[in-house]
Amino acid sequence: MTALAMGKVSTACNLLLFCSRPRLVGGCCLLLPAYGFFLTAVCIFCYGSSLRGEFVHDDVWAITNNLDVRPGSSLRNVFLNDFWGKRMADNTSHKSYRPLCILTFQLNVYLADMAPYYFHLINIVLHCAVTALLMYTCNKAVFKDNQLAFFTALLFAVHPVHTEAVAGIVGRADVLACLLFLLAFLSYIRSVDQSDTGEHFPPTTSPLYFGLSLFLGTCGMLVKETGVTVFGVCLAYDLGVLCQKNLKRCGSADQSLLKVVGPFVKRAVILTSYVIVILCFRLWIMDGSMPLFSEQDNPASFSPSRLTRFLTYSYLLVFNALLLLAPITLCYDWQVGSIPLVESVWDPRNIATVLFGFIMILLCLHCLTAVKKLEHREVLVGLLFLVFPFVPASNLFFRVGFVVAERVLYMPSMGYCILVVHGLNKLCSLVGRCGVTAVTVSTFILLLLFSWKTVEQNKVWLSRESLFRSGVQTLPHNAKVHYNYANFLKDQGRNDEAIYHYKTALKLFPRHASALNNLGTLTSDPVKSEEYYRQALQINPQHNRALFNLGNLLKALNVARNADILSPLGALYYNTGRYEEALQVYKEATILQPENSEVHLALAQVLAMVGKVKDAEKLANHIAEKHAKCVECYRLLSAIYSKQEKYNKALEAIEKALKMKPKDMKVIAELYFSKGNQLRELNLLDKAFENSKVAVHLNSEQAQAWMNMGGIQHIKFFIFLPLTALVIIERTDNS
Repeated sequence: MTALAMGKVSTACNLLLFCSRPRLVGGCCLLLPAYGFFLTAVCIFCYGSSLRGEFVHDDVWAITNNLDVRPGSSLRNVFLNDFWGKRMADNTSHKSYRPLCILTFQLNVYLADMAPYYFHLINIVLHCAVTALLMYTCNKAVFKDNQLAFFTALLFAVHPVHTEAVAGIVGRADVLACLLFLLAFLSYIRSVDQSDTGEHFPPTTSPLYFGLSLFLGTCGMLVKETGVTVFGVCLAYDLGVLCQKNLKRCGSADQSLLKVVGPFVKRAVILTSYVIVILCFRLWIMDGSMPLFSEQDNPASFSPSRLTRFLTYSYLLVFNALLLLAPITLCYDWQVGSIPLVESVWDPRNIATVLFGFIMILLCLHCLTAVKKLEHREVLVGLLFLVFPFVPASNLFFRVGFVVAERVLYMPSMGYCILVVHGLNKLCSLVGRCGVTAVTVSTFILLLLFSWKTVEQNKVWLSRESLFRSGVQTLPHNAKVHYNYANFLKDQGRNDEAIYHYKTALKLFPRHASALNNLGTLTSDPVKSEEYYRQALQINPQHNRALFNLGNLLKALNVARNADILSPLGALYYNTGRYEEALQVYKEATILQPENSEVHLALAQVLAMVGKVKDAEKLANHIAEKHAKCVECYRLLSAIYSKQEKYNKALEAIEKALKMKPKDMKVIAELYFSKGNQLRELNLLDKAFENSKVAVHLNSEQAQAWMNMGGIQHIKFFIFLPLTALVIIERTDNS
């Protein structure tokens, strides 16, 4: 940049900062403490009011109702359970593994019991730390200019999209992960900085800092899953900035190229291998299963149309970008109809998607050109910080449990702030003095608006009522916010208002089983209540509360015991782990309806669960003999034989089920998945892999089949590796 342009930028920044450029000591730019104090004051101004807030929304489940957070809780459970206190191996677990974040909650409780004030205080302190560290990172590795770094951090400090992450206590996972992300990134740069090594380029100038980077990145992953993306950012920055700088120093000869590329390849291999190891651990702790979400959590992912999924996911990228650019409409929950699916190529929202894609392509091309000239590294870093941390939330690799979540934009917003400041910097270099003044005034107004919006949004997060009411006001077409507000009203005894919002939620999303169940509890007419409970069970047969409520209602009405009552009651007992009671109920049901194969099959399943496998096997075979096309009988027999480690007989049962040619593709996929499991137990890994592959082909959402395929390849690798080593050793000995 020319001296004239730099003068214009400095003028613009000085109008905003009211301070001079800091002094140089030892060739390094030391940021004045005044910058840090000013940023801290801004953060406190924006978020100080949140100190009066209570536990709201997810805070209740992650902290108040989470036994892992309570004093005296087992430290072992923290590392075995998910973020909400459920066992990671549990099918109902969301698989969010964040033990280090839970430990910070435990520390809060240890120091100040369950007082929300101190939980909020820690969140604000962490946000201040992230803001200051972002300024330092931008000054050291991005702009190499303290004023631009300060302005980036200032924009980050006041951005309204951060309100959920800072004012919502569970958002600590995002804020703390961001802090560790930046520390890991800086440690990596420190470990690879080879400016003082002369012509010799070792893989790292400081293995200690390299190890520290690995440790901090891993800690970031154990705070929030997105923390692991820092390793991708580090490698990309290494290749695009550090290697290019070293290559320019030593010339472009082939020998010089090898001096630079060789060490980078070593670092890349070590880092990639390490990431594979920790990701394998992450998969192992999930017990080989993916989280189960409902249609209301992420409607697009349940659409049968690939075009709809592709167009909607693409538009959601644009929607998140718009939240960063213009955070006008903010809401704590964007599920269930908040953003209608993009089901046609003629949907006008696709224009925004195409435009967004075009802009991103231009930025990438500009980035590639600038990297070769060692210019505008801020574009590269901005894109890396914007894209990499958002990838886990993009639905590209696995289904996520939300449509849009503002808290997940906390880390990507760093990249947004860097790109905005870079754009303003370029703009100031192209316009005259009057133009610089106009840009400065506009930017100052933008910062004031962002600050005002953040302060106002903090008020929303002060209480459950203000939060849930704001959702209804902001997104009245969102069924989930009506449901949440109705739950709050129900807890407050405001039943008429609660009924209105439950019914509104059902108008917007008729398949909301929980809304039907809760509406049944508030309805005075027993017949109407029974209807609501039965509708809820039709949507979700495993809805325990609806089962329980229906059973209690029928018992209160003194209805004669029949299979219609006993079946849901038995299912309730079974789903809640009360197997002996379920056994008695199903035995009674089979007496009342001796020809009902479904009731007998349920009894056989309970018998197997309580350890009476012989009785279960006998009953299942009896049902199979009477009902030749009973696919479920053979599936149950396969499970019974597998439990007894009779894998060949389990295979035979599955083969019989497959010969019946079920019409439901998902059932066929599950049969092939089960067949793959039995083959794996028999150590027939190739056949097991092929059957899992068929299961995935028939049902791409069969997550466990994908996990099995990965596990089989993993096993084959570790079998092949020692055998190869033995062959090499033998050949060496022979020679």
